[in-house]
Amino acid sequence: MDFIEFVDLASERFGGRVLAANDDFFAPKENLLKPAAPVFDADKFTDRGKWMDGWETRRRRTPGYDWCVIKLGLPGQIRGVVVDTSFFKGNFPARASLEACVASGTPSLELLLAPAHPWTEILPESPLLGDSQNRFPISSEARFTHLRLKIYPDGGVARLRVYGEALPDWEAADSAGDELDLAAVEHGGVILASSDMFFGSPANLILPGPSLGMFDGWETRRRRGPGNDWAVIRLGAPGTIRRVVVDTSFFKGNFPESCSIEACHAAGALRHDSTHANFAWSEVLPRTPLEADARRVFEKELRSPGDVTHVRLNIFPDGGVARLRIFGQRAKQSR
Repeated sequence: MDFIEFVDLASERFGGRVLAANDDFFAPKENLLKPAAPVFDADKFTDRGKWMDGWETRRRRTPGYDWCVIKLGLPGQIRGVVVDTSFFKGNFPARASLEACVASGTPSLELLLAPAHPWTEILPESPLLGDSQNRFPISSEARFTHLRLKIYPDGGVARLRVYGEALPDWEAADSAGDELDLAAVEHGGVILASSDMFFGSPANLILPGPSLGMFDGWETRRRRGPGNDWAVIRLGAPGTIRRVVVDTSFFKGNFPESCSIEACHAAGALRHDSTHANFAWSEVLPRTPLEADARRVFEKELRSPGDVTHVRLNIFPDGGVARLRIFGQRAKQSR
């Protein structure tokens, strides 16, 4: 999988925040994590200079670098980052590096900035291009909660995207009750593959909270041949499915006629196994009609194949689904 297919762990939509920066004279640090793409307004100025949609520091006249500290909205394993310098052409940093750490609870800024605090370099000092999506794969397998972005020597970054897999605090999740959404991105759910994502990404299916609009769901193109569309989700943890929600909110003239759900136990599969077509799928929800702009809850209709690790949502023949919730109980052996 391309790392940009994973969720942005740092997005402010999931609670990501820029906690501190040594300087944000020209443009505020909070812009870094906005989910919307950066924009440019040629005529907009502030009393400090040109308005820019990003984080921009003043011109450095002494040795060193500028920095900001970020709390991830979803703690997890980082697969890659994009340092987006869109619209920063004569004022982008020459280089950037990234450090990460894990800190439990709500650590103070003093703790995170203390010289003795253990930061791990996950991206060494690397050259940047201006007005570009600077992509860097990350190879660390560790779980992180906070980042420190360094830019050399100064300049502007429009957005920082931190793509990866959420790795939840299962002890806290389990203490909230026996039933949880096993497919939710905040619980480590990952979309492995889909038949089509022309109008909307299948990753939207497992985002937290209700859909924000038709743009915030999974929508396939109009199918002109036989067959149906589908999406495969690796659950955050093995578990038994108790209840399913298929939500077609905002999809009115383009919702699927029906859907079905299959599941399998493929614990030995690679973390991002692409051979899902060969998994031993069992039917959980038989093909069932859907409604426009409606939230359907299925419980009594479900067939239980026991503990499962993957789910396949089939939609017939095509269309849009806003959210998919797979509520159940985490398997005891995974606790």
